[in-house]
Amino acid sequence: MSYSDTLRQHARIAILRFLEDAPRYTSNVSMLTSQLPLIGIAFTRAQVVTELAWLKEQGLVETEETGAFIVATATTRGVEVAQGTARHPEIQRPKPGA
Repeated sequence: MSYSDTLRQHARIAILRFLEDAPRYTSNVSMLTSQLPLIGIAFTRAQVVTELAWLKEQGLVETEETGAFIVATATTRGVEVAQGTARHPEIQRPKPGA
């Protein structure tokens, strides 16, 4: 597996965990983009949008677009993956107690 593949897996679990912690499991692309560098993942806005689209295809988030503003909400399955109670082969599994 390449570095970029591993980085995407880590970004996906980070996005899901940020959404899990957010009120109503909801956040926007700008907030997610600003939070990822805090854990060492310097993704651009475009990369976050791409990962949200992928997570949506997997049924892990729902998105709503209002003009240039994109809001993401974790689904029940997305929260389960964030908590480690469910797995997805292309998303890093969280460490115990994390």
